[in-house]
Amino acid sequence: MKYLVAVLPGDGVGPDVVNEAIRTLNAVGRRFNHEFQYKFGLIGGISIDKHGRALTQETLQMCSECNAVLLGAVGGPKWDNPQAKARPEDGLLTIRKELDLYANLRPVKMLPMMENSTSLKPEIVRGVDLIVVRELTGGLYFGKPKKRWITKSGARRAVDSMVYTEKEIDRLIRVGWEIALKRRKKLTSVDKANVLESSRLWRQIALEISAEYPQVKLDSMLVDACAMRLIQNPTYFDVIVTENTFGDILTDEASLLSGSMGMLPSASLAGIPEGKNPRAFGLYEPIHGSAPDIAGLNQANPIATILSAAMMLHYSFGLSREAAAVESAVLKVLEEGYRSKDIMSAGMKQVGTIEMGKLIEESI
Repeated sequence: MKYLVAVLPGDGVGPDVVNEAIRTLNAVGRRFNHEFQYKFGLIGGISIDKHGRALTQETLQMCSECNAVLLGAVGGPKWDNPQAKARPEDGLLTIRKELDLYANLRPVKMLPMMENSTSLKPEIVRGVDLIVVRELTGGLYFGKPKKRWITKSGARRAVDSMVYTEKEIDRLIRVGWEIALKRRKKLTSVDKANVLESSRLWRQIALEISAEYPQVKLDSMLVDACAMRLIQNPTYFDVIVTENTFGDILTDEASLLSGSMGMLPSASLAGIPEGKNPRAFGLYEPIHGSAPDIAGLNQANPIATILSAAMMLHYSFGLSREAAAVESAVLKVLEEGYRSKDIMSAGMKQVGTIEMGKLIEESI
């Protein structure tokens, strides 16, 4: 089979880790007789430098014509001017909105050999296996009005709007339920219903839909309580479903449960594969940032990007066996004691970005 992948390496360590994900896909292709073809484009700061905007219409069109998108990372101090007309993150928001990538899946799993790689006690993180389903095209990041202005008195003001429609909430929560049905049948819907009207609507819709999924236990939880429980008792969670801003923050916090942001993949999907349609268009990226201070130094952890490629194999290509082969290869390399700098611990063997990618390739 042939698959066409749009590749957006982005900024900082993005190209470093994306190269190793491509190496992984090519290894899968050789083992399972698939052909992966790639089209490359710019996004983020590098696109601003060349085109004056974080994502061009041409690059967006290229992505829409491929089977899936592989993204590295965007941003860096070079483009951090708060008054800049174009910011690297604009590219991410645009591609998510224009391609309707509304469901962001972020699995968080503590691997047994990684229990001592986090600052939390091993007994706290042992057995953690959860997934956060984050709404990705609504809420504060997209709501209108969104602007800054100077009042008649000369004071500066700014406003962002958290806006959600019933449709946006309904379709995202249903993704959470469908995933929960295939796991431990427990869904935690996270909101701030005690103070936010949009969250009250979110909670009401979650409760209404719950009647259609009697096999799944629904637990509605305030976001501050969820943030606390993620650290106190993370094994409580199975599937978490939440809106855009809360999901962004909670998943960064949850990276502590796996040892490093460099271990966490993600998939942003335009729907959930099911039934006769086992594939969904998606964008796949690690949740970590661009880490420009180590870009090109062969220090970045490529595992999150490689595992994102495994999610691509599963969700966009319907290649579950191949995805499992990638996950098994990562597990084997870690079991053999190889570590990148961010997850290094006593007695382990430190390797660079390229070396880690080659080890996983050989294991596949």
